Amino acid sequence: MFVENTFRSHERKGWIEVICGSMFSGKTEELIRRLKRAQFARLKVEIFKPAIDTRYHEQQVVSHNDTRILSTAVPSSSNILLMASDVDVVGIDEAQFFDDGLVDVCNQLANNGIRVVIAGLDMDYSGAPFGVMPPLMAVAEFVTKVHAICVSCGNLAHHSYRVTDEKKVVLLGETDKYKPLCRYCYQHQQNER
Repeated sequence: MFVENTFRSHERKGWIEVICGSMFSGKTEELIRRLKRAQFARLKVEIFKPAIDTRYHEQQVVSHNDTRILSTAVPSSSNILLMASDVDVVGIDEAQFFDDGLVDVCNQLANNGIRVVIAGLDMDYSGAPFGVMPPLMAVAEFVTKVHAICVSCGNLAHHSYRVTDEKKVVLLGETDKYKPLCRYCYQHQQNER
């Protein structure tokens, strides 16, 4: 009898997990938690992040709560395939900043028996689906949506509201540029502009 979420230990099977949500929702912290558990289980883990993300550290994935794990910054998704040989688990942070080739890279890794754990923003500051995240969520076996807390009312937040007037889609920042808002407070703030 086959039981869901189990597999035969002699068969290596890969899959894709996506952790998504707004800024300050704990995506990176959850990614690091899953990857550290894999390391504790003595699995070979490689972690990647986009080279443009140098907010905290050039060679570490770092959460807003200062949880850290060693990583490799890469300029494009194709570099991940070159550097992820002979591993059990691949972690990818800030996936929304990668090129469209990331979907094929993740599928190829999973098809080769590698567990792929991805974290990224599902929506940009305007509330539109962000970059490569929608197709990644479509091909993933597991999708976890995490929420921040709305800084205006205390409800669950899933919008990353930009507090500056900058209009470009990719704008790295922290609380100086973004705040998490619920749907109601986000719409209210948008109408005030």
